[in-house]
Amino acid sequence: MKISFLTLSFLFAFMGQCLKAQTEYPFRNPDLPNEQRINNLISLLKPEEKIGMMMHDSRAVPRLGIPAYNWWSEALHGVARAGTATVFPQAIGMGATWNVPAQYRTFDIISTEARAKYNEAVRNNNRSIYYGLSFWTPNINIFRDPRWGRGQETYGEDPYLTSQLGLATVKGLQGDNPKYFKTHACAKHYAVHSGPEWNRHSYNAVVSDRDLWETYLPAFKALVKEGNVREVMCAYNALNGEPCCGNNLLLTNILRKKWGYNGMVVTDCWAMNDFFVKGAHATKPDAPSAAADAIIHSTNLECGDSFTSLNAALKSGLVSIEQIDASLRKILQGWIELGMLDPQERVPWSKLPYSVVDAPEHRQQALKVARESMTLLKNNASLLPLTKSVKKIAVIGPNADDSTMLWGNYNGTPSSTVTILEGIKKKLPQTEIVYEKGCDHVDPWVKTSLYEYLSTGVNGQKGLKVEFYNNNKREGQPAATLTNSIGISYSNGGGTPLAPGVNVENTSSRISGIFTAPYSGPVAFSASASDEYKLFVDDKEVLTQTGYFASVTSEHIMNMEKGKTYRIRLEQSQKGQHASVNFNVYRKDPQEFSGLLNKISDADVVIYVGGLSPALEGEEMFVNAEGFKGGDKVSIDLPTVQRKLLAELRKAGKPVVFVLCTGSSLALEQDEKNYDALLCAWYGGQAAGTAVADVLFGDYNPAGRLPVTFYKTLAQLDSGLSKHNDPARQGFENYDMEGRTYRYLRSEPLYPFGHGLSYSAFKYGAATLDKKVLKAGQNVSITIPVSNNSKKGGDEVVQVYVKRDNDPQAPVKSLRAFKRLFIEPGKTQYVKLTLDNNSFKYFDKKANDLVTKAGSYTIEYGGTSASTTLNKIKIKVQPN
Repeated sequence: MKISFLTLSFLFAFMGQCLKAQTEYPFRNPDLPNEQRINNLISLLKPEEKIGMMMHDSRAVPRLGIPAYNWWSEALHGVARAGTATVFPQAIGMGATWNVPAQYRTFDIISTEARAKYNEAVRNNNRSIYYGLSFWTPNINIFRDPRWGRGQETYGEDPYLTSQLGLATVKGLQGDNPKYFKTHACAKHYAVHSGPEWNRHSYNAVVSDRDLWETYLPAFKALVKEGNVREVMCAYNALNGEPCCGNNLLLTNILRKKWGYNGMVVTDCWAMNDFFVKGAHATKPDAPSAAADAIIHSTNLECGDSFTSLNAALKSGLVSIEQIDASLRKILQGWIELGMLDPQERVPWSKLPYSVVDAPEHRQQALKVARESMTLLKNNASLLPLTKSVKKIAVIGPNADDSTMLWGNYNGTPSSTVTILEGIKKKLPQTEIVYEKGCDHVDPWVKTSLYEYLSTGVNGQKGLKVEFYNNNKREGQPAATLTNSIGISYSNGGGTPLAPGVNVENTSSRISGIFTAPYSGPVAFSASASDEYKLFVDDKEVLTQTGYFASVTSEHIMNMEKGKTYRIRLEQSQKGQHASVNFNVYRKDPQEFSGLLNKISDADVVIYVGGLSPALEGEEMFVNAEGFKGGDKVSIDLPTVQRKLLAELRKAGKPVVFVLCTGSSLALEQDEKNYDALLCAWYGGQAAGTAVADVLFGDYNPAGRLPVTFYKTLAQLDSGLSKHNDPARQGFENYDMEGRTYRYLRSEPLYPFGHGLSYSAFKYGAATLDKKVLKAGQNVSITIPVSNNSKKGGDEVVQVYVKRDNDPQAPVKSLRAFKRLFIEPGKTQYVKLTLDNNSFKYFDKKANDLVTKAGSYTIEYGGTSASTTLNKIKIKVQPN
């Protein structure tokens, strides 16, 4: 690679500035107190330089030797969007493990890979997005309603389980070094944020004080007070009329004053625009007013570019330089905490080599977590585990051979992925295995991808040429050019650029290549994009859409001649804030199951692998499918085409195992008759196929437990919700907790929170408490004998719930302690758990906070939340 004289001159000049700054300025001295270093740096920075450091894409200050830095990186279940990384199960799958020590180990691995990637990026002078040390995870919002598409990113519906797994995540990411943080973690989205996705930029969540303090805030409080989380991300929505990123109650009164939080508050991406954009919250007249309001309410760092208007806000007196300095201090503290202003030899992880990424022990941990996430919900007549001597297996379903589905969203890219079909084949190499996709997730048509017949037209290169422009007219040189050999699906949801170097707003793209028809007959092309596009075949316009309809998938079918080549070109322009580009080519055949039944007629067992996909549920998506809207679900039923296929498979008269891949709970009561066993595999990451096969054939004893309630029907959920006259507070948009989750559901669900079966049989004995009467502020220990009355060792998840007697406004019960442990066959373990003083705290109107409530309580314990199977013991709490 040739380097020009000018480039070398610039590099040497910049290095010289860095060396000068390191020797002359106190802020560079790692032995000085942080406060002194921050004071020095603030005194040196000009106002425009300060403002330039207050956005996620922090601008360099060459005269002080400060490089550019991008605060935006993701690590929800592995380092994301930054090349190869170990991909663990999606967060909801981690929630199903109920394993706090394993969660810490996982995120210690993730932060190790993050440091190694950062080191490599710095060596290559790569300061771009996703290669930094500040990770915007975990998502600790409460999964209050299964319709929310981003619930897959959470640890489920319970505040305590979320708190414990969230704390392990933060500690694993941030490390325990006394001077430096390994990386930054970020508690998001603060607060009261769990859908809908389609109106999140304008939605105003209205909640009671009780729900706020008992459900929506506990996990955030735990991460701030116990986890010392260094970043908190405020949400898109408003709470009680004020946008969360400028909310006086949330940010000033609770976070800063009551909880004493001293870290950074970062906005969700482009959330500041919602303060002043028409059709969003529009609580402020313009960008300077919005930026000033956020600073005044203690927001520090913006993901977006509205903070550029702080220059105007400063000149007009909307905000003072002292207020900007006070806000900037938290950001500069982050620079110092991460060691980014110090000699690298002083930072303990600076020598981590890139080779630790995707290390064998990391891949083994991904398999361990995938296995532990497997949640067996139904096992009639002990059908599972299946015998390995089975002669013929039929593997059917849209998720059976889908690798990208297993990655979830906010994902990295693994070096390899084992699909569920591959896992079964590897497990039984001598068994005859018949595979048929059977149907798509939702579409009643069978669509066979023909993407492999696309080429760029250059040296036979497979795929399509993709050109992204930083203008919406495809003018000048592309900002990024790449070859896509996998499939065209790009989105800047949440403010994510379509590709490195591409802006978030005012972009366009051109996608081009050659299609060689593999047969004579109809070929289908589909496209969707925002905010307008045109599709050409042989330079003839065949599809065009603008506005909203451009984001809804359209289809064009044309007859083609086998072996003939056709020029394909898709041109897209972005007009609004969101940008997406999707293109597919496929063969389209009517759905028909009779041939499938003939193929499996002599199979010994049918394994149906279906459910949902991150292509259907997720963040602010444009999905044109029955039962889905904007990334959320309108229905929580299994899609109709899959219900029909399951019913047809049942007609074959074979045992049916349903492997359910999903990021949320589904209402399966109407389908229960069509399968004998139900294994929830979530979105299990790179090793999911191996983990599923291990469970199906008995090499791993499942012990996953539901982190969410599986309702019988959507009607069961909606009938229990509080009723409102306001249309904006009905159904999914109702944020009241009454009728939702195991804590407030008054009827029996299909599968309760905490439910999960094992191949072992566990029995609980009579528990003992170390005290029967508790004074306010005291802890109580409970010792529970748990016996494995079977011939197979396995994990059990011991769960302890607290119910406040004689209080109809309190939750039905609340999880207060749990532990996952292995018990040998025929053995008994005495499991000792502590209920801390938070276990008996409930909302008090006078205190406007959670306080210990005197009175009678019932402690319920066992392997599920279902009261009918739990043991019970009484305890009293004395008044202060």
